[in-house]
Amino acid sequence: MTDRLLFLGTGDSMGVPRVYCTCGICEEARNAGTNRRYRSSVLLETAEGKLAVDCGPDWRQQMERLGQREMERLLITHAHFDHIGGLPEWADACRWLSKKGHVYAPHEVVETIRSQFPWLHRQLIFHALDPEGFEFAGWTIHPWKVCHGKNGFSYAYRFDKTGYSWVYCPDSIRLSEEEKKPLHGLNLLVLGTNFYLEEAEPLSRSVYDMTEALGLIGEVRPEHVIFTHMSHGVDINKSYPLPRHVQLARTGLSYPLNLADKDRIVK
Repeated sequence: MTDRLLFLGTGDSMGVPRVYCTCGICEEARNAGTNRRYRSSVLLETAEGKLAVDCGPDWRQQMERLGQREMERLLITHAHFDHIGGLPEWADACRWLSKKGHVYAPHEVVETIRSQFPWLHRQLIFHALDPEGFEFAGWTIHPWKVCHGKNGFSYAYRFDKTGYSWVYCPDSIRLSEEEKKPLHGLNLLVLGTNFYLEEAEPLSRSVYDMTEALGLIGEVRPEHVIFTHMSHGVDINKSYPLPRHVQLARTGLSYPLNLADKDRIVK
């Protein structure tokens, strides 16, 4: 079995459509549904098991869409609600299934989650990661802290396995040279971009837009790039001026994590 990355959600912190909004993209999301976006999350699928990354408030809908009744392992990028809001529902599922879930995150993220949801330890086992990371299904997974603009910090994760390297970085902006170092030498970069071009005051922002991301990509030169964490400012049906090796994520996109199958993408 080829290891694959499945996109469970591709939306920003509020998802698409916005309840209050009647813009063309939100209306299309309500009707045709092409632009409907759950909060960002991915699932690493391997022959040895699955590892989800982030568990936002759309977790239940994402699981129903998969037809999946349980989840065993979760990696968390940071303790913002759009990335951890589904934890109580997962813990409740574990309770009814008489199982324990395993949560992996850096120590400070674990401590924040425990303070916000002090009862979760009854059903979820927390594993605080050290800078060396951990191993899963042959992948060596390294966390590192990245700038999240006005929202403080997040963590990105680099996954390395013989002959293949990829990074998941949904929430970042204005990365320093030190923060960019793990982005070099990648076969795949999954990067959060809220808009194609965001016009808000720079210091009020927390995630790259696509024009800024293209500058970053030009520096670190990944082989392939998938943009995720997109707001209702992004129309998935529109053709944006992006290089051939850059694509927009869609819910259900399944991407093979090896060189032999890289051109056989299931959308």
